[in-house]
Order: sequence, then C-alpha cells, then structure tokens
Amino acid sequence: MVSDIATATNEVAAPARAQVAEAPTARPLRRGRARFSSITWRILAINVLALALLGGGLLFLGEYRRSLIDAELQSLKTQGQVFAAAVAEGATSDTLSGGAQLSPQRARDMMRRLIEPTRMRAQLYDGKGTVIADTSILGSAGGSVQIDSLAAPEGGNAFRRSIIDAYNWLLAHVPWFGDDAELVTPHYLQGVDPAAKRAFAGDVAVAARGTGANLTLLAAAPVQYYRQVLGVVLLSEDGTQIEKTVRGVRLAIVELFVLALGLTVLLSLYLASTIARPIRRLAAAAERVRRGHSREVVIPDFTGRGDEIGDLSGALRDMTATLWLRMNAIEHFAADVAHEIKNPLTSLRSAVETAARVADPEKQRRLLAVIVEDVKRLDRLITDISDASRLDAELSRDANAIVPIDGLLAALVDLYRDIAKPDTPFLRLDLPDQRVGTTPELLVLGSEDQLVRVFRNLLDNAISFSPPRGTIIIRARRLGHMVRVTIDDEGPGIPAGKLGAIFNRFYTERPKGEAFGTHSGLGLAIAKQIVEAHRGTIRAENRRDADESFLGARFTVDLPLASKRERG
Repeated sequence: MVSDIATATNEVAAPARAQVAEAPTARPLRRGRARFSSITWRILAINVLALALLGGGLLFLGEYRRSLIDAELQSLKTQGQVFAAAVAEGATSDTLSGGAQLSPQRARDMMRRLIEPTRMRAQLYDGKGTVIADTSILGSAGGSVQIDSLAAPEGGNAFRRSIIDAYNWLLAHVPWFGDDAELVTPHYLQGVDPAAKRAFAGDVAVAARGTGANLTLLAAAPVQYYRQVLGVVLLSEDGTQIEKTVRGVRLAIVELFVLALGLTVLLSLYLASTIARPIRRLAAAAERVRRGHSREVVIPDFTGRGDEIGDLSGALRDMTATLWLRMNAIEHFAADVAHEIKNPLTSLRSAVETAARVADPEKQRRLLAVIVEDVKRLDRLITDISDASRLDAELSRDANAIVPIDGLLAALVDLYRDIAKPDTPFLRLDLPDQRVGTTPELLVLGSEDQLVRVFRNLLDNAISFSPPRGTIIIRARRLGHMVRVTIDDEGPGIPAGKLGAIFNRFYTERPKGEAFGTHSGLGLAIAKQIVEAHRGTIRAENRRDADESFLGARFTVDLPLASKRERG
C-alpha cells in the first residue's frame, strides 16, 4: 500500500526530472580577449565595403576625361584655323604667274610669335608637304636646336608627392587605371600624316593619339589664299594638363574618401558599441542566472533606449522575474504537497500500528475503515496533484478554438441533471437567448476541455455547499468586450477575509456534515489558473439580502470575447 503511494508520487515528479535530464547543455559564452566582437567586424566590413565600392567607382573618370579631350580638341581646332588665317594674310606673297606662295622666314617668325603664349607646338607644311617652319626648332636647318618643354616641379609636401608618385605608378602599370584604351581617332600623323593630307584637301582635321601621360592632341588647318591651299598649319599639344586635371579630381575624391572612411569607421564602432556591448552585458547576466544560485542577479535595464535591444532587455527582465515567481510557486507547491500527503500518511501509519496491537475484531474493523478512507484520500489527493502539475503542459499543448460559452454551459447543465440524485440542488441556466447555440456573441477563444474543467469545478463547489434541493443559477452575459459567467448558490457563503484565500492551493472549507478529506483543495486553484491562462479573471463574493443576511456565494468568471479576426 505504501509502495503504491510512493509510485504515484514518483509519477508526479517524473516529468520534472525528465525535463532536467533532457535539458541541453548550454553553450558557453565567448570570452575571447579580442578587442572587437564579431558584430563589430561585420558592421565595419559592410560599411567600409559599401564606401570602398562607391569610392572606387568614382575613380573611373573615363567619360570625364574624354569630355576634356573633346573640349581641348575643339579649342585646338579653332586655334589652328586662326593660325592658318593669320599665316595666309601675313606670310604670303604674289608670284609672277599671278598666284601666291608662302614666305618661310615670315611664316616662322609669325608662328613663333603666335605660339609663344601657348603650350603648343606649331608646324607649317608647304604645298609639297615639306616642313618649312617648326616652333620647337631654333635656327636654320644647318644649326637648329630642338626645344623640349620641361615639366613643372610638383609642389606640396612629401605626403602629397608620395600620393602623386603612387598615382603615376598605377597609371603606368595598371592598364584599367588610365580609364581607356589607346585613343584611336581616324588619323595618326607620321610624316605627312593623313590629317595633314585632309587639310591639304581643304578640310580642318583633329586627331588624338597615345594614352595617359603620352597623350598627344593634334589639329591641322589649311592655309588658303582665295581657296588655293598653299600649305597646312599643324598644331600639337600633349595631354599633361588633362592628366593633371583628372589626377586632381581623383586626388580630391581620395581625400574625401579617406575623410569619409574615417567617419565611417568611427560611426561603425559607435554603432557596434551600442549593439554589441549591451548584448554582451545581457548575455553575461543571463549566464549568471543560469550558473548562479542567487536570486539577486539583476538583468541590465536598457528599456530607456526605445529600440529592439531595449525590448530584449525588458523581455529578459520580465522573463527572469516570472522565472523566480514560478520557482517560488514550485517550492511552495512542493512544500504544500509534502504537508498534505504527510497528514494522511501519519493517520495511516498510526492506524496500521494500532491495528497490529488490537485484538478486538470490532476495533480492528474500525481501524481498517480508517485505513481505507486514508488510502482513498491519498489516492484522490495524488490524482489532483498530478492534474495540477500537468496543467501548464496541457494548456501549452491544447489547440485554441472558438468556444461557444452558451452551448458549453447548456451541455454541462444537461449532464448534471442526468446524474442528479433526488436531493441534489437544481441547476437553472439563464442565457440571453434560450435557444441554445444561437448566441454568437458569447464566443471566446480557448481550450474547450480546460474551460469545461473550470465550470465543472465551480459547479461541484456550488453543489457541495448548497442545501439539498436548493437552486444554483448559472448566468451568461456579454459585457463590452467580455463574456461574464456567474454561478450563484444558496450555501452559507464564504467566511470573512477568505474571498481571495479560497483560490489558494490546498485551501479547504468543508461544508457541515461532509467527511474530512473529501476535497483536496485544488479545484478552485486549478480553475483560477486556467481562467488566467485564457486572459480572464475569476473572483468570489457573498450575496446578501436587504437585511445583510447571507443568501449564498457567487463566483464570477470574465473571459475576453473572440475578435472577428479570431473567428475567421
């Protein structure tokens, strides 16, 4: 007999032991000595990569460079036409045949004066394609001196010069850094080049050749005298200024990129610190809760941030508080269970020991009757304890559905009427519409089985306290967004100061004449737990008449109405 009780007790404790045994081993927190967390590195990588892609894309200035070349070619073309017109007016002379011819010396002097303020080189071809003037050569053909323009020294500090050197190296060794392949225009100038030949035909021709620092821009314009082509002026200019302009834009982009990169890194570190550091603190606090035994562990409060980390902090704080409340409840429940089981076990042990020493058969029969009652009480108590311990798991497993409260109450009343004894109190059901099942307003979302358990516990309690052939009234009404169910009995009411205590576990208030141990004191506690799990409330009160005399007790259950979305 005692072994059966121990077995039943072990069955109650078995789910808790199984949960502890099957709990997964927690993964330890990362406690590396790295200065930056993985979140910090990821934020830095994403932000810097996006900025680098943008900055790198801006460095490809191919279209900008081509527009500069086109503008310079147009300027060179215009200057070539001006030079050709000036030579035609000032360096030509009439011939005996009535035509005109170029004067080489005057042409050289004129072109040198015209070209002096510019950076260009000018060449003059006569009608046979021979160069008769070249501004890059001083003196006569026998004692000529080649003139080459020297590049201006680079200014700036050593850091800027190092950047320029790196830029020039990239320009020379990285093909795509020059933005384009070798510029190919329809004509290249070699000797009397095709552009000059086109000029001999009366057209103005422009051309560009080379890439990067080796870029050369050319323009050829005919020297005409009354539509007679006497020669060709060929202007050439290197692309140094264009490359300097492109380089200046690129260096400005690099400077802005470096500034933006610094700001991005600082802002990324700040952003990462506002994310990684609070999460580390929350994780460390959660780890202390898991490993420690003290209940004084405080989860950091970041709810003032107003963001998701603040929400996480609030949720962890609430979860921890709920965890301690649940553990306190478990401890109290375990203590109450031990106390409640100890009483019948003590009585059972005393009866067994006494029965072994008593020889009187009549006394032995009475002791055996006590033993049987104690065993029944233990069985009933352990069954109720098992139901109460499984209630949370059942509530989490049960699927919610739309439950018509009027239909549920009507079915329960019919069931109780069918099993009623002659002296059992009469159950009277009061619904807004007596046609059962036609009150769609009394619909709640929840577990029908658990709600049935609530109202059965309340009806059993009302029946146990009502006088024989009394009346119990069950009412259901809609109040705003709630469904209210009241159960009125004609019993002695609830003792003063016990309106809240009656919902405590193992609290019992026996009706007169009822045998001790008939109730375990868990029915109302279970009902309260189920109602609160359905986001409802339950309370008790005494009914009084005008003379303040007790008329009985009233239990009120309020449950939220199912919304239209929940009804589907």
